[in-house]
Amino acid sequence: MEFDFCDHRLHIRSSNGTSAFVVLGAKSVAEFHAEVFEALGSLGIEAAIRGVPNEVDPAIPFAEDHQHASYDPGAIRLFWQQLVQSDRVLNEFRSRFRGKASHVHFFWGGMDLAYARFSGRVAPTHPGGVPNCADWVMVEGYSHELSSCGFWPGGGDEGSFYAYSYPEPAGYAEYVSDADGAAYSNDARLYLLPHENVRTAQNPDKMLLRFLQSTYEAAAETGLWNRAGPEADPARWRR
Repeated sequence: MEFDFCDHRLHIRSSNGTSAFVVLGAKSVAEFHAEVFEALGSLGIEAAIRGVPNEVDPAIPFAEDHQHASYDPGAIRLFWQQLVQSDRVLNEFRSRFRGKASHVHFFWGGMDLAYARFSGRVAPTHPGGVPNCADWVMVEGYSHELSSCGFWPGGGDEGSFYAYSYPEPAGYAEYVSDADGAAYSNDARLYLLPHENVRTAQNPDKMLLRFLQSTYEAAAETGLWNRAGPEADPARWRR
């Protein structure tokens, strides 16, 4: 299943060569939900999902949500382009770390593009408490110390790049310079860098990589990570 935000369709393709699609447009969540499962059924595909959203409150079951029915093709395409560009730079940053790390992935709950590096040490049990998300999910997701970063459509007019550490070491919140407009949010307990600051910079990639590197160093230095083995110098072959 693949979202196409140029022609605004959800394409469904099977390995046996059959395919179907659902048009993306102004329709209720319930209508879209029904069309997706009808398209899957036309291909002989049976699928079961948890039929309510995560990390939102209230969590209206998809099949019953007739309230949310908007679709702005221009805004959707801009968001997709933000994700494409962010994914490119996040993967460059990912290539600089040999230790255990996640892929750059789209997180279903917060609608953010995320990447995490792990120190290798077990973390304190996560307290959970995320709306409509089982506590065991968060306990498993945060089972080990990490430094996480990514792009989130919230936190500003155009969304924000973010970074946080779990658990958060003493001194982490004061570590990163605010020269590029990055700031630590005491409420959210993470660093935020407005997307518009990066977009309008003379060298957007350089600014974003500086933010990603500095927030990782904040976690690694204040958290006393062993940095010598996992880190890879991106300029090593040019020398």
